[in-house]
Amino acid sequence: MSLVTDIKSMNNDEIRQLCSDLGLPKFRADQLYSWLQKAGVSSYDEMTNISKDLRQTLSEKYPLHCCEIELKRVSKIDGTVKYLFRLHDGEFIESVLMKYKYGYTLCISSQVGCKMGCMFCASTKSGCVRNLSAGEMIGQIHAAQRDMNIRVSHVVIMGMGEPLDNFDNAMRFLALAGDDKGLNLGMRNISLSTCGIVPRMYELMEKNLQITLSVSLHAPENELRSKIMPVNRKYPLDELMKVCRLYAKKTSRRISFEYAMIAGFNDSPECAKRLAQLVKGMLCHVNLIPANEIDESSHKRSGEKALKTFCDILSSQGVNVTVRRSLGSDIDASCGQLRSRHEKQSPSGRE
Repeated sequence: MSLVTDIKSMNNDEIRQLCSDLGLPKFRADQLYSWLQKAGVSSYDEMTNISKDLRQTLSEKYPLHCCEIELKRVSKIDGTVKYLFRLHDGEFIESVLMKYKYGYTLCISSQVGCKMGCMFCASTKSGCVRNLSAGEMIGQIHAAQRDMNIRVSHVVIMGMGEPLDNFDNAMRFLALAGDDKGLNLGMRNISLSTCGIVPRMYELMEKNLQITLSVSLHAPENELRSKIMPVNRKYPLDELMKVCRLYAKKTSRRISFEYAMIAGFNDSPECAKRLAQLVKGMLCHVNLIPANEIDESSHKRSGEKALKTFCDILSSQGVNVTVRRSLGSDIDASCGQLRSRHEKQSPSGRE
């Protein structure tokens, strides 16, 4: 039997083994897996083609760990939906649902909190409580789909947490999400964001997945980057850019570099020129992001003039660059903000 105990994290083979151990016929495994992964049920009682006795047995042996909506905020500006989910153990995570012309994208979390310590991110201020299981990552998609009665077509693992710090569960999530008997998401419709854990990036590269790898860069030289991203002290830019170039070459997938524009810190014309040199000749894209202003940091976002000048310099150097549209600014849509404010109001983390 698999070491995985969360039934929503089990793949099809593991569900078949579970059913075999319970003395059930093979077709029950397919039914059960479809209910769990495709329908995304939150209760065994929803499994209408499975007997009441079996549902009771499964409920006792394999309780469902679902994401329950604790808070939901809908932007009056652009319709972006921010969820604060309560997990089975009372912890909270966040997800953000965004609507684009091509459909719905959900930004999901991979950990409760984060230990990476990036200065501009609210997710990391209380550290990392624990990793999410693959089932809890899938559960965020199921919960949003059921709540909004829509299909999520694109997923970005850019919410709370560092996915490569939860590597095994993140890889299991990708396998489950891409299963044609489950959510059937195309790998090219999934983006995974990392702050730059170099050894795990090499491991990810060897899997040769067709996901989009997003790298949180945020500065073009080591001294600046280390001030806001502690990970850079362990894996400096020369190591990070080496694996990025190898990754793009091996997978033939363009890397997206995320660059938060912070006023007076990393938004100068000189920074733009250094960034252009850093990524020169690489299969990549630079995504400029007006920095989120959070309570825990004094950093301010760059002004429109600085943003345009920076973008123009990169473009003139042949760098593929865009400016990310800010969504959900009126609903604390940035990573960790809603959880942080909710826990300040409820010190125990529970109501």
